[in-house]
Amino acid sequence: MKILFLTDQFYLHGGVEKVLSKKLNYLAEIHNYSVYLVTIENKNNNFCYKTSDKVCHSDLGINYYRSKSFFNFFNLLKLPLHIYSLNKKIKEINPDVIVLCNYSFDFYFLPYISNGIKIIKEYHSSRYFYIKNLPNLNYFKKFIHKLNNLIEKKYDYLVVLNKDEEKYFNSKNTHVIPNPTLSFGYSNYDNRENIIIAAGRIAPVKQFDHLINIWNLISNNYPDWELHLYGGGDKNLLSELQKMIVDLKVSNFILKGTTDELHLKMENASIFALTSATECFPMVILEALSCGLPVIAYDCPHGPRNIISNNNDGILISHNDIESFAEELENMINNFELRKKMSVNAKINIRRFDEITVMQNWIELFKK
Repeated sequence: MKILFLTDQFYLHGGVEKVLSKKLNYLAEIHNYSVYLVTIENKNNNFCYKTSDKVCHSDLGINYYRSKSFFNFFNLLKLPLHIYSLNKKIKEINPDVIVLCNYSFDFYFLPYISNGIKIIKEYHSSRYFYIKNLPNLNYFKKFIHKLNNLIEKKYDYLVVLNKDEEKYFNSKNTHVIPNPTLSFGYSNYDNRENIIIAAGRIAPVKQFDHLINIWNLISNNYPDWELHLYGGGDKNLLSELQKMIVDLKVSNFILKGTTDELHLKMENASIFALTSATECFPMVILEALSCGLPVIAYDCPHGPRNIISNNNDGILISHNDIESFAEELENMINNFELRKKMSVNAKINIRRFDEITVMQNWIELFKK
């Protein structure tokens, strides 16, 4: 079977890229499928995650102006080359199925150049706020929403990450497949350090400013504890977070940058914290639980509640309730036996998302 994955880039660390690397490697190495990856703007960068040599990669070199809308005049000028290049590549590969992993212009024209090849669009972010704010959108954005609905119906399948997201799609061809996770080695919880860890791309949606405020409320009570934040992204926002830490005089809050060994950091930590505005199915929670790391997270739409077993392997906090988050985090810091129990439960509960189980769902979908 030939499977072609389309995405914008594969060099920036992120959840979409991490999930994609797992799929590419599993299908190429375990099932020996012919796997192809086509990007539109990888810009000669190395892959952000280790990828099998069996995966054939091509970059179309379209390089849109990402600081502008895809419908900006200068991006529209690049559209003909994008259509021509992708159409040529599809004919060259002649895959059995095409999976579109991310949003770009190819979402709109792929159904018209797929030449009868089965096409799948997968979604990695929640539509909660988008649908909630739909009545307040301007005419152009409402038009785009209607256009999206029409285009989505032309895909053979839409893959969403959890049942809560299904209701936001008007198509009858949705299919729920969660993100897969690997089972990491379990380190003895007794030997873990007094470290709270958070991770994600530096972006407003992650609300790391909330995390700073939360730690500021209780950090002085725990001088032997540290909070480590891993991630890269928006440099201006990163500077703002650093300034916030300095201005509030928050102790032991450390911006650690990016890492290729997040699971090793997690296996050494005691608690994972997530304060996002919205999450569809966050890989960081899957990885944390796989490492036996208790999680405390906002009950944001809609990911955490579909992964965390509340009061069993983690704690769900009312969305954006900073004071309650600080209170529960403090309780977890003070209760070693609770953390240890949650650590054991996490390693058991996460098995329902193991790589073999989840990837079998993909394989069955491909075989259809």
